[in-house]
Amino acid sequence: MTPLSIPDHDSLGGAVYAMLCDGLMKGRFQPGDRLRIRELAEQLGTSVTPVRDAILRLVHDDAVVFRSPRDIRIPAITADRYREIRDMRLRLEAMAAEAAALAATPDDIRRIEKTLNDNENALLSHDRRAATALNQSFHFLLPEIAGMPVLHGVLRRLWLQMGPLIADSYDAGGRAMIDYHYPVLDAIRRRDPAGAAVAIMSDITLGGAAIAARVGQATESLPPRHAPIMMHQTS
Repeated sequence: MTPLSIPDHDSLGGAVYAMLCDGLMKGRFQPGDRLRIRELAEQLGTSVTPVRDAILRLVHDDAVVFRSPRDIRIPAITADRYREIRDMRLRLEAMAAEAAALAATPDDIRRIEKTLNDNENALLSHDRRAATALNQSFHFLLPEIAGMPVLHGVLRRLWLQMGPLIADSYDAGGRAMIDYHYPVLDAIRRRDPAGAAVAIMSDITLGGAAIAARVGQATESLPPRHAPIMMHQTS
């Protein structure tokens, strides 16, 4: 394991925060995972200070629950909170899809196609971690292609909270987690903003049925799991 080499505390703290954010959005964590500051610091080759600072930022983002220095975990999402986040995503991601349909270049379309193809391969190889990461990448391509960085930032905050739940539901969702992405791509190819908006909303509601079902089973008292090692995450 090669330690991160960043010259100052602010940059190091930002790097740790970015790494943990990436892990949350791409499904490396699941509800109930416990974060251990000292172990994360050892894995990253840092002192505990930047790790603690990054975790406190995630608490502010509502992505981590800090009950005590020895009880820091990824929370389960309540049904009410899930519905609120889902309804926000419906409006915001529809906006991103509409704009992406009008702005997409041939290179952008090829990027979407490659993401879907890579996701198919991850499903075939039963690589849930890669599949959930590619699912997140697909959704974030839309505001990126649309040229909407403010919207991208808002969605990022929502996905910090949703990423672990999506990862926890991905296997149960099966092909529904990817099949609704293809109509989004087709609408973007046609430069059909209304069609792209409807398609992404169908993905969030119909494709997300397994996620909604998982919310009904989850509680804040989920038994904690040991959080995964972060240093192997490079994407």
